[in-house]
Amino acid sequence: MTDRADAETRPATAARMPGLATRIWGMPYLLLMVPPLAWAGNAVIGRAVAGQVPPVGLAFWRWILAFLLIMPLAWPHLRRDLPVLRARWGLVLVLSALGIAVFNTFLYIGLKQTAVVNAVMMQSTMPVLIVLMSFALFAERVGVLQGLGILVSLAGVLAIATRGDPDVLHSLNLNPGDLWVFAAVVCYAGYTALLRKRPATNPFSFVALTFGVGALILLPFYVWESLTVQAMRPDFASLAAVGYVAVFASILAYLCYNRSVELLGPNRTGLSIHLVPVFGSVMAVVFLGESMHGYHAVGIALIALGIAMASRKTR
Repeated sequence: MTDRADAETRPATAARMPGLATRIWGMPYLLLMVPPLAWAGNAVIGRAVAGQVPPVGLAFWRWILAFLLIMPLAWPHLRRDLPVLRARWGLVLVLSALGIAVFNTFLYIGLKQTAVVNAVMMQSTMPVLIVLMSFALFAERVGVLQGLGILVSLAGVLAIATRGDPDVLHSLNLNPGDLWVFAAVVCYAGYTALLRKRPATNPFSFVALTFGVGALILLPFYVWESLTVQAMRPDFASLAAVGYVAVFASILAYLCYNRSVELLGPNRTGLSIHLVPVFGSVMAVVFLGESMHGYHAVGIALIALGIAMASRKTR
Protein backbone atom coordinates (compact mmCIF):
# COMPACT_ATOMS: atom_id res chain seq x y z
CA MET A 1 0.00 0.00 0.00
CA THR A 2 1.38 3.42 -0.91
CA ASP A 3 1.73 6.37 1.45
CA ARG A 4 -1.11 8.18 -0.26
CA ALA A 5 -3.44 5.21 -0.27
CA ASP A 6 -2.75 4.63 3.39
CA ALA A 7 -3.50 8.28 4.19
CA GLU A 8 -6.73 8.22 2.18
CA THR A 9 -8.07 5.17 4.02
CA ARG A 10 -7.62 6.83 7.43
CA PRO A 11 -10.64 8.71 8.79
CA ALA A 12 -10.09 12.43 9.05
CA THR A 13 -8.88 13.34 12.54
CA ALA A 14 -8.41 17.08 12.25
CA ALA A 15 -10.09 19.16 14.87
CA ARG A 16 -12.76 21.51 13.68
CA MET A 17 -10.89 24.74 13.25
CA PRO A 18 -12.23 27.83 11.50
CA GLY A 19 -10.91 29.55 8.42
CA LEU A 20 -7.18 29.85 7.96
CA ALA A 21 -6.31 27.23 10.59
CA THR A 22 -8.39 24.60 8.75
CA ARG A 23 -6.67 25.36 5.45
CA ILE A 24 -3.21 25.21 7.04
CA TRP A 25 -4.09 21.89 8.72
CA GLY A 26 -4.64 20.45 5.27
CA MET A 27 -1.32 21.68 3.82
CA PRO A 28 1.23 18.99 4.76
CA TYR A 29 4.23 20.55 3.02
CA LEU A 30 3.72 23.74 5.01
CA LEU A 31 3.27 21.79 8.25
CA LEU A 32 6.47 19.87 7.48
CA MET A 33 8.53 23.03 7.92
CA VAL A 34 7.70 23.27 11.63
CA PRO A 35 9.23 20.04 13.06
CA PRO A 36 12.74 20.35 11.55
CA LEU A 37 12.86 24.03 12.51
CA ALA A 38 11.90 23.24 16.10
CA TRP A 39 14.15 20.16 16.28
CA ALA A 40 17.16 22.06 14.96
CA GLY A 41 16.78 24.36 17.94
CA ASN A 42 16.25 21.32 20.17
CA ALA A 43 19.63 19.84 19.18
CA VAL A 44 21.40 23.17 19.69
CA ILE A 45 19.81 23.69 23.12
CA GLY A 46 20.44 20.08 24.15
CA ARG A 47 24.13 20.55 23.42
CA ALA A 48 24.29 24.04 24.96
CA VAL A 49 22.91 22.94 28.34
CA ALA A 50 24.72 19.57 28.43
CA GLY A 51 26.41 19.32 31.81
CA GLN A 52 24.17 22.00 33.33
CA VAL A 53 20.81 20.28 32.83
CA PRO A 54 20.58 16.49 33.37
CA PRO A 55 19.33 14.70 30.22
CA VAL A 56 16.55 12.63 31.79
CA GLY A 57 15.43 15.66 33.80
CA LEU A 58 15.24 17.78 30.67
CA ALA A 59 13.21 15.13 28.86
CA PHE A 60 10.91 14.49 31.85
CA TRP A 61 10.04 18.13 32.56
CA ARG A 62 9.72 18.78 28.83
CA TRP A 63 6.85 16.31 28.58
CA ILE A 64 5.27 17.29 31.90
CA LEU A 65 5.10 20.94 30.82
CA ALA A 66 3.91 20.05 27.32
CA PHE A 67 1.21 17.81 28.82
CA LEU A 68 -0.01 20.54 31.17
CA LEU A 69 -0.05 23.18 28.43
CA ILE A 70 -1.99 21.09 25.92
CA MET A 71 -4.51 19.51 28.32
CA PRO A 72 -6.94 22.48 28.37
CA LEU A 73 -7.32 22.08 24.59
CA ALA A 74 -7.20 18.31 24.60
CA TRP A 75 -9.45 17.41 27.53
CA PRO A 76 -12.88 17.75 25.80
CA HIS A 77 -11.65 15.56 22.93
CA LEU A 78 -9.74 13.16 25.19
CA ARG A 79 -12.87 12.31 27.20
CA ARG A 80 -14.66 11.37 23.99
CA ASP A 81 -11.70 9.48 22.49
CA LEU A 82 -10.69 7.48 25.59
CA PRO A 83 -12.63 4.32 24.59
CA VAL A 84 -10.84 4.23 21.22
CA LEU A 85 -7.46 4.90 22.82
CA ARG A 86 -8.02 2.26 25.52
CA ALA A 87 -8.87 -0.29 22.85
CA ARG A 88 -5.44 0.33 21.27
CA TRP A 89 -3.56 0.79 24.53
CA GLY A 90 -0.68 -1.48 23.47
CA LEU A 91 0.10 0.58 20.38
CA VAL A 92 -0.30 3.84 22.33
CA LEU A 93 2.18 2.55 24.91
CA VAL A 94 4.73 1.57 22.25
CA LEU A 95 4.41 4.93 20.45
CA SER A 96 4.73 6.81 23.77
CA ALA A 97 7.86 4.85 24.65
CA LEU A 98 9.58 5.14 21.26
CA GLY A 99 8.67 8.68 20.19
CA ILE A 100 8.27 10.44 23.53
CA ALA A 101 10.23 8.81 26.34
CA VAL A 102 13.18 7.07 24.68
CA PHE A 103 14.01 9.18 21.61
CA ASN A 104 14.53 12.52 23.32
CA THR A 105 16.18 11.06 26.42
CA PHE A 106 18.71 9.13 24.34
CA LEU A 107 19.34 12.23 22.21
CA TYR A 108 20.07 14.41 25.26
CA ILE A 109 22.33 11.72 26.76
CA GLY A 110 24.22 11.50 23.46
CA LEU A 111 24.61 15.27 23.17
CA LYS A 112 26.53 15.28 26.45
CA GLN A 113 29.30 13.30 24.75
CA THR A 114 29.22 14.21 21.08
CA ALA A 115 29.23 17.27 18.85
CA VAL A 116 26.10 18.66 17.19
CA VAL A 117 27.54 17.86 13.74
CA ASN A 118 27.82 14.19 14.68
CA ALA A 119 24.28 14.20 16.03
CA VAL A 120 22.97 15.82 12.85
CA MET A 121 24.71 13.24 10.67
CA MET A 122 23.24 10.43 12.76
CA GLN A 123 19.76 11.94 12.47
CA SER A 124 20.18 12.27 8.71
CA THR A 125 19.97 8.48 8.46
CA MET A 126 16.41 8.55 9.78
CA PRO A 127 14.59 8.79 6.40
CA VAL A 128 16.45 5.69 5.20
CA LEU A 129 15.62 3.84 8.43
CA ILE A 130 11.95 4.85 8.13
CA VAL A 131 11.84 3.38 4.61
CA LEU A 132 13.46 0.15 5.84
CA MET A 133 11.07 -0.15 8.79
CA SER A 134 8.03 0.59 6.62
CA PHE A 135 9.11 -2.24 4.34
CA ALA A 136 9.87 -4.63 7.22
CA LEU A 137 6.64 -3.93 9.11
CA PHE A 138 4.17 -3.27 6.30
CA ALA A 139 5.91 -4.50 3.13
CA GLU A 140 5.74 -0.97 1.72
CA ARG A 141 7.95 -0.61 -1.32
CA VAL A 142 9.73 2.54 -2.44
CA GLY A 143 9.60 3.79 -6.02
CA VAL A 144 12.79 4.47 -7.95
CA LEU A 145 12.22 8.23 -7.97
CA GLN A 146 11.49 8.31 -4.24
CA GLY A 147 14.60 6.25 -3.50
CA LEU A 148 16.76 8.56 -5.62
CA GLY A 149 15.21 11.56 -3.89
CA ILE A 150 16.18 10.18 -0.48
CA LEU A 151 19.78 9.66 -1.64
CA VAL A 152 20.03 13.13 -3.21
CA SER A 153 18.65 14.70 -0.05
CA LEU A 154 21.10 12.69 2.07
CA ALA A 155 23.94 13.99 -0.13
CA GLY A 156 22.82 17.52 0.68
CA VAL A 157 22.93 16.76 4.41
CA LEU A 158 26.47 15.41 4.05
CA ALA A 159 27.54 18.51 2.09
CA ILE A 160 26.47 20.73 5.01
CA ALA A 161 27.71 18.45 7.79
CA THR A 162 31.15 17.98 6.19
CA ARG A 163 31.40 21.63 5.08
CA GLY A 164 31.95 20.48 1.53
CA ASP A 165 35.04 18.46 2.41
CA PRO A 166 34.58 14.66 2.20
CA ASP A 167 37.80 14.17 4.17
CA VAL A 168 35.93 15.39 7.25
CA LEU A 169 34.21 11.99 7.33
CA HIS A 170 37.57 10.33 7.99
CA SER A 171 38.30 12.64 10.91
CA LEU A 172 35.00 12.06 12.70
CA ASN A 173 35.63 10.20 15.94
CA LEU A 174 32.67 8.09 16.98
CA ASN A 175 32.14 7.80 20.72
CA PRO A 176 29.47 6.42 23.06
CA GLY A 177 27.45 9.62 22.54
CA ASP A 178 27.09 8.80 18.85
CA LEU A 179 25.71 5.37 19.72
CA TRP A 180 23.12 6.96 22.02
CA VAL A 181 22.06 9.34 19.24
CA PHE A 182 21.85 6.52 16.69
CA ALA A 183 19.74 4.44 19.09
CA ALA A 184 17.46 7.47 19.47
CA VAL A 185 17.17 7.75 15.67
CA VAL A 186 16.24 4.06 15.36
CA CYS A 187 13.49 4.53 17.96
CA TYR A 188 12.03 7.57 16.20
CA ALA A 189 12.13 5.80 12.84
CA GLY A 190 10.04 3.04 14.42
CA TYR A 191 7.67 5.63 15.88
CA THR A 192 7.21 7.23 12.47
CA ALA A 193 6.59 3.93 10.68
CA LEU A 194 4.01 2.87 13.30
CA LEU A 195 2.16 6.20 13.29
CA ARG A 196 0.07 5.06 10.32
CA LYS A 197 -1.65 2.61 12.69
CA ARG A 198 -2.41 5.08 15.44
CA PRO A 199 -6.03 5.33 16.59
CA ALA A 200 -8.20 7.67 14.52
CA THR A 201 -8.78 10.27 17.22
CA ASN A 202 -8.57 14.02 17.57
CA PRO A 203 -4.88 15.04 17.22
CA PHE A 204 -4.90 16.87 20.56
CA SER A 205 -6.18 13.73 22.30
CA PHE A 206 -3.42 11.59 20.88
CA VAL A 207 -0.47 13.89 21.61
CA ALA A 208 -1.74 14.74 25.11
CA LEU A 209 -2.05 11.07 26.04
CA THR A 210 1.32 10.11 24.57
CA PHE A 211 2.99 13.09 26.30
CA GLY A 212 1.51 11.97 29.63
CA VAL A 213 2.35 8.29 29.17
CA GLY A 214 5.87 9.16 28.01
CA ALA A 215 6.43 11.25 31.15
CA LEU A 216 5.19 8.39 33.35
CA ILE A 217 7.63 6.01 31.65
CA LEU A 218 10.46 8.45 32.43
CA LEU A 219 9.42 9.07 36.05
CA PRO A 220 11.41 6.24 37.73
CA PHE A 221 14.50 7.07 35.65
CA TYR A 222 14.14 10.76 36.58
CA VAL A 223 13.95 9.89 40.28
CA TRP A 224 17.04 7.66 39.96
CA GLU A 225 18.97 10.39 38.09
CA SER A 226 18.00 13.02 40.67
CA LEU A 227 19.10 10.87 43.61
CA THR A 228 22.30 9.34 42.21
CA VAL A 229 23.61 11.46 39.32
CA GLN A 230 22.42 15.06 39.13
CA ALA A 231 19.32 16.87 40.32
CA MET A 232 17.40 19.31 38.13
CA ARG A 233 17.95 22.88 39.34
CA PRO A 234 15.30 25.57 38.71
CA ASP A 235 17.77 28.09 37.29
CA PHE A 236 17.38 30.23 34.16
CA ALA A 237 19.14 27.77 31.83
CA SER A 238 16.93 24.89 32.94
CA LEU A 239 13.68 26.83 32.77
CA ALA A 240 14.48 28.36 29.37
CA ALA A 241 15.50 25.00 27.90
CA VAL A 242 12.41 23.23 29.22
CA GLY A 243 10.14 26.04 28.02
CA TYR A 244 11.49 25.95 24.47
CA VAL A 245 11.49 22.19 24.03
CA ALA A 246 8.03 21.84 25.60
CA VAL A 247 6.27 24.43 23.42
CA PHE A 248 8.14 24.31 20.11
CA ALA A 249 9.96 20.98 19.92
CA SER A 250 7.08 19.10 21.56
CA ILE A 251 3.57 20.51 21.11
CA LEU A 252 3.93 22.33 17.78
CA ALA A 253 6.43 19.90 16.24
CA TYR A 254 4.57 16.71 17.17
CA LEU A 255 1.16 18.01 16.10
CA CYS A 256 2.54 19.01 12.69
CA TYR A 257 4.65 15.87 12.27
CA ASN A 258 1.84 13.46 13.17
CA ARG A 259 -0.57 15.28 10.86
CA SER A 260 1.95 15.12 8.00
CA VAL A 261 2.33 11.35 8.46
CA GLU A 262 -1.46 11.11 8.30
CA LEU A 263 -1.59 13.05 5.01
CA LEU A 264 1.63 11.92 3.29
CA GLY A 265 2.65 8.67 4.93
CA PRO A 266 5.82 8.00 6.95
CA ASN A 267 8.35 7.78 4.11
CA ARG A 268 7.70 11.22 2.63
CA THR A 269 7.26 12.83 6.04
CA GLY A 270 10.57 11.36 7.23
CA LEU A 271 12.39 13.28 4.51
CA SER A 272 11.71 16.48 6.45
CA ILE A 273 14.41 15.38 8.93
CA HIS A 274 16.95 16.38 6.27
CA LEU A 275 15.87 19.99 6.80
CA VAL A 276 17.24 19.95 10.36
CA PRO A 277 20.83 20.84 9.30
CA VAL A 278 19.44 23.45 6.89
CA PHE A 279 17.59 25.29 9.64
CA GLY A 280 20.49 24.68 12.02
CA SER A 281 22.84 26.45 9.62
CA VAL A 282 20.46 29.38 9.24
CA MET A 283 20.13 29.65 13.03
CA ALA A 284 23.90 29.71 13.38
CA VAL A 285 24.09 32.60 10.89
CA VAL A 286 21.25 34.61 12.47
CA PHE A 287 21.87 34.02 16.18
CA LEU A 288 25.55 33.13 16.42
CA GLY A 289 26.97 35.41 13.72
CA GLU A 290 28.44 32.56 11.68
CA SER A 291 29.02 33.00 7.94
CA MET A 292 27.17 31.40 5.03
CA HIS A 293 29.38 29.44 2.64
CA GLY A 294 29.04 27.81 -0.75
CA TYR A 295 28.59 24.35 0.73
CA HIS A 296 25.50 25.59 2.57
CA ALA A 297 23.93 26.63 -0.75
CA VAL A 298 24.89 23.32 -2.41
CA GLY A 299 23.54 21.29 0.51
CA ILE A 300 20.27 23.22 0.71
CA ALA A 301 19.76 22.90 -3.07
CA LEU A 302 20.37 19.12 -2.96
CA ILE A 303 18.01 18.67 -0.03
CA ALA A 304 15.29 20.68 -1.78
CA LEU A 305 15.78 18.71 -5.00
CA GLY A 306 15.71 15.38 -3.16
CA ILE A 307 12.51 16.23 -1.30
CA ALA A 308 10.88 17.40 -4.55
CA MET A 309 11.88 14.16 -6.29
CA ALA A 310 10.66 11.93 -3.48
CA SER A 311 7.38 13.83 -3.22
CA ARG A 312 6.42 13.37 -6.87
CA LYS A 313 3.87 10.72 -7.71
CA THR A 314 5.24 7.72 -9.56
CA ARG A 315 3.28 5.47 -11.87
